[in-house]
Amino acid sequence: MNENQKEKKDQNIDGMFCQKTVEKWGVLEVVCQGEAGGNPFIERTIRGYFDGKQEHIAVEGFYDGNGVYKVRFMPSFEGRYAFRIEGTYGGGIQSGVFEVTAPSAENHGPVRVANTYHFAYEDGTPYYSIGTTCYVWELQSEERISETLETLKNSAFNKIRFCIFPKHYDYNLGEPRSYPYEGSPMDSSVLTKENFLEYTGKTEGNHFDLTRFCPEHFQHIERCILELQKLGIEADLIVMHPYDRWGFSQMTKEQDALYWKYVLARFSAYRNVWWSLANEYDLLEHKTLEDWEGYAAIICEKDLYHHLRSIHNCRPFYDHSHPWITHCSIQRQDLYKSAELVNEWRERYRKPVVLDEIAYEGNIQHGWGNISGEELVRRFWEAVCRGGYAGHGETYMNPDDVLWWSHGGKLLGESHKRLHLLLEIMKETPGIGLCQYENCGWDEVCAVPEQEFMKPVKSYYLYYYSFMCPSFREFYFDDETEFEVNVIDTWEMAAEWRGVFHGKFRIALPGKPYMAVQIRKLR
Repeated sequence: MNENQKEKKDQNIDGMFCQKTVEKWGVLEVVCQGEAGGNPFIERTIRGYFDGKQEHIAVEGFYDGNGVYKVRFMPSFEGRYAFRIEGTYGGGIQSGVFEVTAPSAENHGPVRVANTYHFAYEDGTPYYSIGTTCYVWELQSEERISETLETLKNSAFNKIRFCIFPKHYDYNLGEPRSYPYEGSPMDSSVLTKENFLEYTGKTEGNHFDLTRFCPEHFQHIERCILELQKLGIEADLIVMHPYDRWGFSQMTKEQDALYWKYVLARFSAYRNVWWSLANEYDLLEHKTLEDWEGYAAIICEKDLYHHLRSIHNCRPFYDHSHPWITHCSIQRQDLYKSAELVNEWRERYRKPVVLDEIAYEGNIQHGWGNISGEELVRRFWEAVCRGGYAGHGETYMNPDDVLWWSHGGKLLGESHKRLHLLLEIMKETPGIGLCQYENCGWDEVCAVPEQEFMKPVKSYYLYYYSFMCPSFREFYFDDETEFEVNVIDTWEMAAEWRGVFHGKFRIALPGKPYMAVQIRKLR
């Protein structure tokens, strides 16, 4: 018996298991044996009370199948904690103590809003969102999931949007690996590319018990969340969506509430979770604004760790000024403009602006999925220099209808390769976050540090020339301050140091698109 096995054995007491130590912002899990008869999902309760010197939190637990009940807790402080477990789960009152140790080197805590328009981890480390969308990557085969994780490992992505429910849409006609409820789906062998619309929203032929969750489905998603956590990637969970042939988008208010509470009990303790109430909320015909506000109220009550919260549109925006919304999750409303409107949205909502859908690099028939890699990268840079953040997606046709945007796997395009450089440039920002400097030339986009916007001379300027092709640009800030200058080819991923300048100076450029000029004040 090795030391780890001995330690685990020593922690099993009277039908309860709990770690003796957990790191700050890790997951402390208390596992209890209880009653398996009847319907434990609705007939039994379990609740945990966690008390440290600096926090006192009561959290709901959940039934995990086979007579097992779990309560999860994410501690926000180091030191000694005591806990008590109680409820009608059938295992009586349990109690114990544990020690919270310092976080590991890569553990910076949950991401929070910082500096009004930006993000930082709870320990203060800036977080610059470079997101991608893979709607149901975690519901694919083990082989494809491993392939997706390997792709993510070698990418610049630090956030991924994906669904808890399976998805029914173009290129998504197969059955998922599992379902969130016990039961069976309709016979999917009748589905074809030609008739799939006939089955959208239909519930006939589905036999799911919407009061009994399938723990294996959620256990698998948890494993995927942890794999993302190891890679330093935030899991932007889409809790509801309209692309459905199983009836999950048409549940009653009571069924929805049961689902939301179960999801929150299971996932809230993971530090890398974000909540997206819906993808394209306005397409869920059976939900009203009152419903969405009700779901938001459940999150605010049950998620005691206050993870980031958003809701995503198809056509009309949700009113992002609602206090429960932490940041704007936006799908473009204009065929041509997307990142160019970041300034307007920042001013309107005074929150971080995340353009989770600005069209995808690809070649499918839909206009949202056939822009070039160059154009997607341009939109990323445009968004960043205007003080926002953009999201990536890829929708290239292939014989197996395996598109990154939904299934994950391997990336075929070119845009993702260019995002490493952008992320590195973003990390060089003094302070937290950029904003557009409106006093620069009318024919250029210039970003400066958010906190330096009102200063006469900034420590940092980032100019982006988009599709324009200047052969040179002239700059003047004052007569004395010295600046070092880098010229960046954002598509070729090359940066060239041009020297140190002061007063009025001219920088030669190659007369090609997608160039940027980075100007930093010498200390």
